[in-house]
Amino acid sequence: MDKIDIRSRKEVDFLVRRFYDQVRVHETLGPVFNQIVEDWEHHLTHLSDFWEMILLQTGPGAGKFNPTKVHREVDAAVDHSIEQQHFGNWLELWFTTIDRYFEGEVAAYAKEHARRMAHMLFMRIWEGRQLN
Repeated sequence: MDKIDIRSRKEVDFLVRRFYDQVRVHETLGPVFNQIVEDWEHHLTHLSDFWEMILLQTGPGAGKFNPTKVHREVDAAVDHSIEQQHFGNWLELWFTTIDRYFEGEVAAYAKEHARRMAHMLFMRIWEGRQLN
């Protein structure tokens, strides 16, 4: 399969769906996501909106998303068991999915942004635990 650039919502949605196909069956990530996500179609659409905004600067806009709040709520729902390893697994699957299907500047940015986001979200989860 030839790799392509990420240029539109179509590619972003494809990336998100292939990625979460892997997350759902992953031995560490699957149990967390499958416990929390009740409506996968809604979740995937929402995440495609998020990544479209990040990668293409198009879509629904920044006010719709609060990743820190959501991840702190997930951590609380799973008895504060989210660890740095979860984010490492998440990044590994994200990078593998991107590298399998995509190339180019936006694909590289998708990996860099995810790396920064994973670090920030883990730190915000940890800070949130200190507040409780």
